[in-house]
Amino acid sequence: MDVESRVDDEVSQIAAAIGEPARARMLYCLVDGRARTSTELSVVADISPATASAHLQRLRTQRLVTVFAQGRHRYYSLGGANVAAALEALSVLTSGSRDVFVPNTPSRLRTARTCYDHIAGALGVSLHQRFRELGWLSDSTVSNKAYQVTVRGTEALEALGIDVEATRKQRRCLAYACVDWSERRPHIGGAVGAALLNVALKRKWVIQDLDSRALTITKYGRREMLARFGLQWLSHRVIPRRPETFGNF
Repeated sequence: MDVESRVDDEVSQIAAAIGEPARARMLYCLVDGRARTSTELSVVADISPATASAHLQRLRTQRLVTVFAQGRHRYYSLGGANVAAALEALSVLTSGSRDVFVPNTPSRLRTARTCYDHIAGALGVSLHQRFRELGWLSDSTVSNKAYQVTVRGTEALEALGIDVEATRKQRRCLAYACVDWSERRPHIGGAVGAALLNVALKRKWVIQDLDSRALTITKYGRREMLARFGLQWLSHRVIPRRPETFGNF
């Protein structure tokens, strides 16, 4: 009975955290898997930034959201797939629907750009997704944002001309999930991300603008990234194609 009572208490605390309207709006805003700042969430919830911070702390205490800092910003994400599943189940009861996140970033910057020394935008996010799907990057035991390069990934990166062993020896994180400010999903940061940008520029897959962070994807680059990673373009969107396997090096 003590165990049952403890579970009942935990469930009631979680339900109370979700049940407050402003917190519920913030949680449902995060169901799309994108990260947002407390200021953005305060606008969604129609409350002050200070009140939003208090609500987000409550949600963090119940492990309904997670937060990580990048530069001077703190980004909040949903606590995991189990939280999303619970919110989806509640939506079934209400038969409600939620608006999706629509970025207002200029299309040239949203398609592909640099983020410090690595690729960002829709291209960077899609490369991150494909590298994970192809098993080239695995979670690190050191940090929940860091990655290890797998044996398969090492072979693939070496085939691209990236010296993985030398990359590992650099005095920086090998690879990590860097939140993308327009897509609000991760792209690849760290030494691997920098090496990948260098390859893309050297092989003329992309051309860097002289007066902005935008990257122009060349026709050759589109063909190469379709063949190697299964990425194809529709207008300004990068769409992962999903046949059996990619990587014809």
